[in-house]
Amino acid sequence: MRSRAFFAAAGLALAAAAWAALDPGRGGLAVLLAAFAVLAAGAAWLEDSPGSVRDLTLVATLGGLAAAGRVLFAPVPNVQPVTVIVVASGVALGPRRGFAVGALAALASNFFLGQGTYTPWQMLAWGLCGVAGGLARPLLHRRVAFALFCGALGFLYGLPMDLWTWYAFLQDVPLGVVLASGVAFNVAHAIGNVLIALAAGPELRRVLERYDRRLRTEVAWA
Repeated sequence: MRSRAFFAAAGLALAAAAWAALDPGRGGLAVLLAAFAVLAAGAAWLEDSPGSVRDLTLVATLGGLAAAGRVLFAPVPNVQPVTVIVVASGVALGPRRGFAVGALAALASNFFLGQGTYTPWQMLAWGLCGVAGGLARPLLHRRVAFALFCGALGFLYGLPMDLWTWYAFLQDVPLGVVLASGVAFNVAHAIGNVLIALAAGPELRRVLERYDRRLRTEVAWA
C-alpha cells in the first residue's frame, strides 16, 4: 500500500514539474519537483519487495551509464546513447524500469550539462521511450527492427521537446516554424540511435535479460 502511495506521489511530482517547466521563471521549482519525483519513486521501489534493493541498484546503474554516455557524447550535437540504453532497458526489464532508467538518465546527466526548465520534459520523453520499448518488446528481438525503432524514437523524443520550446518561449512564432527548426537535431538524434543500436543494442538487451533472470532466480534448499 505504501509503495503505491509513493509511486503516486512520484507521478504527481513529475507531472507538476512538467507543468512548472512551462514557465521559464519556475525553473528551480521544476528541477526540485523532478528530483522529489525520483526520490519518491526510489522509496516506492524499496517498499515494493525484498529484492527491490538489487532492482533499484540495477536501475540506478543503467541510468548512470546512460547519463555518462550522454556527457561523453556531448561534443556531438544530439548524438548520444541514452535512447538506445533506455529502450534496451524497457525491452529487457519491462516498461516500469525502462521509464525509471530514462527519467534518471536525464536528471543525472543534466547535473553535468546544466539543469533547466527542460529537465522534467527530458525525463518524461526519455522515460516514455523506455515504456515504448517495454510495450513493443515482442517486435524488437531482431537487430534491424530494434535499430529502426530507436531511430523512430529519435523523432518522437524531439516532438514534446519542440512543443515545450514553442509553448514556453516562442508562442509568437508559428508552431510549424519551431517544429521545422528542430528537424536537423531530430535527424541527428535518429541517425545516431540507429548506428548505436546496430552496433550494440541487441547485445545490451541480451545482457540485461540474462541479468534479470539471474536476479529473479531463487534457490530452494531441500
